[in-house]
Amino acid sequence: MNSRPIIARAGTGFLQPARLDSCNWLGSVQILGDAQGLHPTMNQTKQCALITGASAGIGRELAQVFAREGFSLVLTARNLERLNQLAAELRPRHDMDVRVLSQDLSQPDAAQQIFDQLRDTPVDVLVNNAGFGSYGPFAQSDLTLQTDMMQVNMVALVQLTRLFLEPMLQRRSGRILNLASTAAFQPGPMVNVYYASKAFVYSFSYALADELDGAGITVTALCPGLTRTEFLARAHMNLHTGWAAMDPATVAEIGYRGLMRGQRVVIPGLLNRITSFLSRRMPPRLTSAVVRRIHSAEG
Repeated sequence: MNSRPIIARAGTGFLQPARLDSCNWLGSVQILGDAQGLHPTMNQTKQCALITGASAGIGRELAQVFAREGFSLVLTARNLERLNQLAAELRPRHDMDVRVLSQDLSQPDAAQQIFDQLRDTPVDVLVNNAGFGSYGPFAQSDLTLQTDMMQVNMVALVQLTRLFLEPMLQRRSGRILNLASTAAFQPGPMVNVYYASKAFVYSFSYALADELDGAGITVTALCPGLTRTEFLARAHMNLHTGWAAMDPATVAEIGYRGLMRGQRVVIPGLLNRITSFLSRRMPPRLTSAVVRRIHSAEG
């Protein structure tokens, strides 16, 4: 495998009755203008979902699902152009309101900026989907890149969860969906920090779900396996995914249903469930050797 690190960025029961105060349009930061179809006020009868990393992959598909199910949306990602295109697609199709925020979660104050823009917008569902991976030997990796990865995959996720959890607790209502991965269930040589970050998301989400039991708020860790998104292509990885890779739309549908049922962990796909079950019961020395063999064969 090429020792030079390669980056890949990714973008995976039922709700209580809708309230009348969800998703107000207050404040503005890099959002669509009136000339592009922006509604001056958001629909006051719909519940609101905030989705990070919504410009591509599983995040984009989750936006499609939430829109179809009648939610107003706040979509964030770095790529404003893609977000605007998605919003323009969703509005007429579902007769809905979409707010777009361009934000780079690798910046330490990004989570707080998002929350400040939405202080007057009750967020009913928080979807922490944003994340990226870096491939290559850790000893030869870019430390700034690894730090940014931890910021996006873990720190920003924790910050957003903590910030939006407080108003959810006050309302005694809310749902949180965190994107983990089947990578959470074993060490990941050659993909070291990424695998570790997903193990963190899984553990954090499960523990928080336990803490919030009975509080009217659910926390779900979505753990997809290989998925046909831009993630691998952007990393120039040559994994032969074949039939084992799932469609991101399918992952999003399964994740949404699990979230609505209040499941703590959702692993889409029978093969992913089987491999995750085995990974958690096999010695780490063996599972890490398998992962290294897979990723070392890419180059």
